[in-house]
Amino acid sequence: MGACCLMAIIALPDGRWRVDVEPIKGKRFRKTFKTKGEAQRFEATCRSKLIESPKWSPKPTDRRRLAELVDCWGRLHGGSLSDYAGRRVIMDRMVERLKNPIAITLTATDFAEYRAKRINSGISPKTLNNELSYLRAMFNELRRLGEIDYENPLALLRAIRVQERELSYLDTSQIDQLFGVMRNMRHPHVELIAMICLVTGCRWGEAQGLTVSRVADGALQFVNTKSKRRRVVPIDPKLADRIRAHLREHGAFSNCRDRFDEAVARAGLNLPAGQKSHVLRHTFASHFIANGGNILTLQKILGHSSLAMTMRYAHLAPDHLQDVLAFGPAKEFRHFFDTRVSEHPLS
Repeated sequence: MGACCLMAIIALPDGRWRVDVEPIKGKRFRKTFKTKGEAQRFEATCRSKLIESPKWSPKPTDRRRLAELVDCWGRLHGGSLSDYAGRRVIMDRMVERLKNPIAITLTATDFAEYRAKRINSGISPKTLNNELSYLRAMFNELRRLGEIDYENPLALLRAIRVQERELSYLDTSQIDQLFGVMRNMRHPHVELIAMICLVTGCRWGEAQGLTVSRVADGALQFVNTKSKRRRVVPIDPKLADRIRAHLREHGAFSNCRDRFDEAVARAGLNLPAGQKSHVLRHTFASHFIANGGNILTLQKILGHSSLAMTMRYAHLAPDHLQDVLAFGPAKEFRHFFDTRVSEHPLS
């Protein structure tokens, strides 16, 4: 191994430090750092690595911009996701708003500042949490694939805490009113899709994707689900017959969610934003629990990956509040409930 030909750490006018090192003849490395300490560590690393392996060479800094990483992620992974098209539009717009920085220079503070401006402009916290989760997932996936060798810059950035929205559901009279409107619309599909959602708790898209082969005598099989898991839900055999006959006569269900939204408006139902077609899912779950259904069974029917999601309906159980008295410590301390003034009042 040849002698060291050159080793220099030079202070630059802008406050940075340049390393120009040739530990062995023919192996010369140049790099600029923000601090002298970083420059010294790089110089020491070069010398030690070349002692171990004369063919070693430091990996060049990743100068790809954020848009290039989004393209890479889309090619290697994103394209396989069912929601890729919509997610890609959101990510491309986000890159544009962030001014397409060199990806390795993006920091959690950069994104937090971007998010603060978006909040001030009226963008909802839920939308911004989606943006954060999409970008964070992209960095995680590229690191798993070995496309980037640095830590996810957004790994420790917390999502905005969002107030849980009230879950709106329909009572019996509202259900009759809504289905009466749909019946009079005489659309070939909207009423039956809504009926499937109401009696199984499925999502609108899951019902809309049903085919004859997925309708058994007493059950529906949902395959294109949000969780990617196949789900089977029992139904009345008469309804199964009606669905099969309908699909054979009219063909596959068409996309008619807009017509359902129109029916909701005509029926005079005032629902929270974003809950129009989902109100049928909430209605199924709410009636299921209110009629004494089991919360774990409901989780399986709805296809929730987490019980926490299903627990949103638990307060509707007829014995929910009574459990406080039945299982809590109240009965052991009933003597504390005497209305007479205690001999030892709290100070």
